[in-house]
Amino acid sequence: MGWLSKIFRGSSHKISEGQYPGRYGDDAAWTEQSNSLDALSEYENEDIDRAIALSLLEEEHKRSKAIENTSTLEEDEQLARALQESLNADSPPRENGHSYQPMPFLFSSGFRVCAGCNTEIGHGRFLSCMDAYWHPECFRCHSCKQPISDYEFSMSGNYPYHKSCYKELYHPKCDVCKQFIPTNMNGLIEYRAHPFWLQKYCPSHEMDGTPRCCSCERMEPRDTRYVTLDDGRKLCLECLDSAIMDTTECQPLYLDIQEFYEGLNMKIEQQVPLLLVERQALNEAMEGEKHGHHHLPETRGLCLSEEQTVSTILRRPRIGAGNRIMNMITEPYRLTRRCEVTAILILYGLPRLLTGSILAHEMMHAWLRLQGYRALSQEVEEGICQVLAHMWLDSEIISGSGSNVASTSSSSASTSLKKGLRSQFEKKLGDFFKHQIESDTSPAYGDGFRAGNQAVLQYGLRRTLDHIKLTGTFPM
Repeated sequence: MGWLSKIFRGSSHKISEGQYPGRYGDDAAWTEQSNSLDALSEYENEDIDRAIALSLLEEEHKRSKAIENTSTLEEDEQLARALQESLNADSPPRENGHSYQPMPFLFSSGFRVCAGCNTEIGHGRFLSCMDAYWHPECFRCHSCKQPISDYEFSMSGNYPYHKSCYKELYHPKCDVCKQFIPTNMNGLIEYRAHPFWLQKYCPSHEMDGTPRCCSCERMEPRDTRYVTLDDGRKLCLECLDSAIMDTTECQPLYLDIQEFYEGLNMKIEQQVPLLLVERQALNEAMEGEKHGHHHLPETRGLCLSEEQTVSTILRRPRIGAGNRIMNMITEPYRLTRRCEVTAILILYGLPRLLTGSILAHEMMHAWLRLQGYRALSQEVEEGICQVLAHMWLDSEIISGSGSNVASTSSSSASTSLKKGLRSQFEKKLGDFFKHQIESDTSPAYGDGFRAGNQAVLQYGLRRTLDHIKLTGTFPM
C-alpha cells in the first residue's frame, strides 16, 4: 500500500485564516505570525496612523504570497517524485485480462464529483480509476460492498471487485474436492469436464483413485459417499434410488418391455427366463456362450442360447456399514434349451432406465434369433438392438412412466417434493443413457446404431427389418 498511498494522495492549496493545511493526514500546520508595533506617541496625528496601517497590510500581503509560492513548490516537488516512482514501478500482473490497478490523479485544481456518492470531492485524498473519481471509502467491491484499498482490483462487466471476491465468484471450483482448480505450469486454469453432466474436476482426480458411479459415470465428491456393490462397483445415491437389485424386482420391468415389443407387432411368444446376476456370474456365462457379441470392456447384459447353470440373485441385499452391500443371497438356476434362447441375463444394481435399456437390447437379440435372422454381421445385429434400446428410452422419457418405480431404496415416507426431484433426475438420467448410445464410438454399437437409426427414420422399423432379413444389411 506504500506505493498506492503515494499515488492517490491529493494535495491542498487552500489558505484559510492564516493557516496552511498540509497533505491529508498530516498534523503539522503553519500559523501566520502576528505583527505588532509599539504604541505611538500621543503627539502623532491620525494621518500617520493610517499610513502605518497601509504599510503593514502591504507587508502582510507580501508574506502571504511568499508562503503560497513556497507551498506550491513543495507540492510540485512531491508530484514529480510520485510520478517518477510510478514510472519506475513494475507493471502489475493481469489475471486473464481482468486485473487492474487504480490510476492516479494528482492535481487538486478543478471541480470533481465522486462517482460513488455523487458529491463533491473537494480537497484531500481521492482515487482516479474506471474513468471516474472516487472518495477512497466510496470505491467498493461489487460483491462484499467493502472499500477496495488493495494494490490491484479485478473487474467483471463495469463492476470492480476485490481480487479475492472475484476469485470466489468466477474462478472455477472442482466439483469433487470443492477447491479452486489450480493453474497449470503455463499459468492457465486447466480442468476436466464430463461431456454430458458437465461436472468439473481437477485433472489429478483421474489418477488419484477417485471412484465413478458405474451408472451415470459422475465422480464421487469428497463430501458424499457412494454405495459399494459386492463386485467393487460404485453407485451414486441418485442412481441407487431407482436401482433394481434382484430378479423378482425386475419382473415388472420385464413385463413393461414385453408390452413395448407387442406395441411394435414384435411379440415374443416363447417364455424366456430373465435373471439378475452378479458380474462374476455374467462373465462366467459369457465364457460358456459359444456365439454372441459382447460390448467390452464391461458386459452388462447377455442373451444366452446354450444350456448352462447360472447363479441368480434371489433377494435384494441390504446396505451395511460404510455404504457397502451386505447379505447377498443367490441360488443356482439351470437353463434348459427349449428354443433358440435359453435366458436373458442382466447385471444387478443398475437404475431402472439403464436396466430397461439393456433388457430391451437383449430382447431384440432374442427376437432376431427366434424369428430366424441368421449370420448377421456384428454391426447390423448390435446396431438394430441399440436402435430398440434407444426407442424404449424415448418412450419412457416421453410418457414419464420412468418415475413409477416398483421398488426403491428410499423410505416409503418420502415427501412429494422429494419424489418430484427424483423424477427430474431420472429423466435426466434417461437423456444420459440415450446420449451414451448416440455418442458410442465403437464400430458395432456406435456406427451400427447410427446406420440402423438412419434406416429406421427413413424407411420405418418394419421395412428395415425385412431388408435385414433378406440381405443382412441396412437399407441405404
